[in-house]
Amino acid sequence: MLSVELHCHSALSHDGRDPVELLLEQAKAVGLDALAVTDHDEIDASLKAAELAPEYGLVGIPGMEITSRAGHVLGLGIEERVPPGLPFGETLDRIREQGGVAIVPHPFQKSRSGVAPNVTRKELAQADAIEVYNSRLLTGRGNRRAKSFAREYDVPMTAGSDAHISEMVGQAVTQIDVNTRDSRAILGAIVDGRTNVQGKRTPWRISFRQAAGGAKRRVVSRVAQYFG
Repeated sequence: MLSVELHCHSALSHDGRDPVELLLEQAKAVGLDALAVTDHDEIDASLKAAELAPEYGLVGIPGMEITSRAGHVLGLGIEERVPPGLPFGETLDRIREQGGVAIVPHPFQKSRSGVAPNVTRKELAQADAIEVYNSRLLTGRGNRRAKSFAREYDVPMTAGSDAHISEMVGQAVTQIDVNTRDSRAILGAIVDGRTNVQGKRTPWRISFRQAAGGAKRRVVSRVAQYFG
């Protein structure tokens, strides 16, 4: 069983804070086996993290969190950016065209661009996996709904810390039943449903700090663009 962080953000995300080196250091420190950096609509930092991961004793999984027209989708195992704003089904297709795996994070939380309010249940079930434990939900209701849905439709389950600061990497991990320390083997095991999820909720004070820090960085970025 490998312990894998499938959902975290670097400074390249509009609401992230830290460089990939700090994310990798944290992943190593908490005993993870593999890490996917999934920045919002960007992939360059994730590609860098995947390249550097072996230096930290980790398997690196490239990917990104794509803002589809319906909401957020994690594309793992891809090496080219999937553009935002595409229909949900086309976003899944673009990920799979690259040999990637499409995972829907926090599907039932509308305030964080979950897709469930904007797609049918049949469409949601077309994902390769559903994130059923996200550490940053303030209550457990969204996670419970996601887990119930995944069970009903027999969709593989994953977890993710959704960390936007390095200290929170590893709050929620996906335990994957695979013998090979290889990104393709890990992704194949996810699709096959050979996963267990475990984790703990991000303390609300830290969630607030992450959100506030992200808002501040967005304002600074917009001001810089305006006067640039």
